[in-house]
Amino acid sequence: MVAARELMLASRNAGKRRELEPVFAELGWTLLSLDALNIASPEETAFSFLENALLKARHAAERCQQWVLAEDSGLSVPSLGGAPGVYSARYAGDDALDQENNELLLQRMRHLTGAQREAYFVCVMVLLRGPEDPDPRFARGVWQGKIAEEAKGAGGFGYDPVFLPYAMGERSAAELSLKEKQDCSHRAQALRKLLSEIQQDAA
Repeated sequence: MVAARELMLASRNAGKRRELEPVFAELGWTLLSLDALNIASPEETAFSFLENALLKARHAAERCQQWVLAEDSGLSVPSLGGAPGVYSARYAGDDALDQENNELLLQRMRHLTGAQREAYFVCVMVLLRGPEDPDPRFARGVWQGKIAEEAKGAGGFGYDPVFLPYAMGERSAAELSLKEKQDCSHRAQALRKLLSEIQQDAA
């Protein structure tokens, strides 16, 4: 597998794949999909991003012969006790659309102002070199910002339309180019930390 430089991405999120594929393509790596091997996604039952990422990685690694890259990420608003947190993708319900999650978040924050609207994205990535890998590689990235009063922008996915990253003026994450997101997002930060270890382990 190492010689072929193939990596199973344990995610069905098209937005995440769009952000990760160009980075690995430049390095000569191919990201395989769960669908290609007919691997179902596991139920995310953990209470932390790290535990969920490892759960997804182990699940995929047990069902394929490739190395596996898994990640769990979400939005945390301290004023809401850390919510949506690990429930970010299903904040408004198990089958909620991004728009529904965003609308619920804005509704619950409608009376909050100033520092009460601070928020951050978290991404935890896990690399497994086999189902019984005793020493998984981990990386964590954090993207600081605040929640806008209304959604704006047509790019990105998830909570991008309501998240205003610091150092980007009043632009939402959904108004940034893919290149800008790849430079500073929580996912980009975690990936940069993990890439050197992936390349070293694959040498």
